[in-house]
Parts: sequence; structure tokens; C-alpha cells
Amino acid sequence: MLQYQPPLDLAFQALSDPTRRRMVERLSAGPATVSELAEPLPMSMSAVVQHLKILEASGLVVTEKIGRVRTCRVEPQALGAAERWINDRRRSVERSLDRLGAFLNETRPNEEPKS
Repeated sequence: MLQYQPPLDLAFQALSDPTRRRMVERLSAGPATVSELAEPLPMSMSAVVQHLKILEASGLVVTEKIGRVRTCRVEPQALGAAERWINDRRRSVERSLDRLGAFLNETRPNEEPKS
């Protein structure tokens, strides 16, 4: 049964964009200012800020303003929720494949020795 999980939906929606994934990847190495995040990106500062707003709304990134500098960091708990969801699906698929493999091994006809 599918369960509606808004925070998880927002996280996957945020991660669906390559620019936002790049920003999360950079922030995984440690906190960065908005200017540091924007530096390697081929877009305007306002576009970077829009991407950050989506990441913040998803809970994946937290920003803090000190004076005139806004610093961003990854929120590990939000990433952990997405990781757990993916790992649960992976384990389920692996169990199904293991059962299929066992069934195929049990129903395989015995091979006759070659002369």
C-alpha cells in the first residue's frame, strides 16, 4: 500500500533537478555561503536563490543568515529519510529476486552428463 509522505515527496522533487543535486553534493562536503554555491554555476544569483528556496522547502538544506552572509548546510535527517526509502525498496526487490532465484534452482531440470 502506498503511503503519502509529503516531506519525502518534496525531497525527491528537489533532487530531481541536476543543479539542486549539484548544490547538495557541494554542501555534503561542508557548509557554504550562497556566493560560494553560485560561483561554479552558469546562472544568475537570483536563479541560485530560487533553487535554494526549493531545497529549503524540502528540508534538505538549512540556511542561516549572520549579518549579510547567508550560509547553507545539508540537513542529514532529510537525506536519511530519502536514503531509507530507497534502501527499503532495494531490499524488497532483492528479496523478490532471491525468491525467484531459489524457485528457478528448484525447478531446473537435472542436466545429463555429456559423453
